[in-house]
Amino acid sequence: MEKNKQKKLEAAGWRIGTVDEFLNLNQQEAEYIELKLSLSKNLQKRRRSLKITQKDFAKMIKSSQSRVAKMESGDPTVTIDLLVKSLLTLKTPKNSLSRILPR
Repeated sequence: MEKNKQKKLEAAGWRIGTVDEFLNLNQQEAEYIELKLSLSKNLQKRRRSLKITQKDFAKMIKSSQSRVAKMESGDPTVTIDLLVKSLLTLKTPKNSLSRILPR
């Protein structure tokens, strides 16, 4: 956020903080969310790099296109297990999986 805008908001009584503070997340919860989002983003990136549509990928994992869209958008109903299995279905090298993890 621009410093000028932040100063105006604070002067108007607004408090500027982080998403973690707003949602009252502890460190483990915040890291878990970061992990899921990183896996989701990388799933989409991998699928696109292979030029596979969401519909075709859904067939590969015996699911629906809408479920693939949820997986790629970081929907909270999607498990880490499903994201990892999906990345492996796309033949993502195992050593690449470790690089996906947020540091």
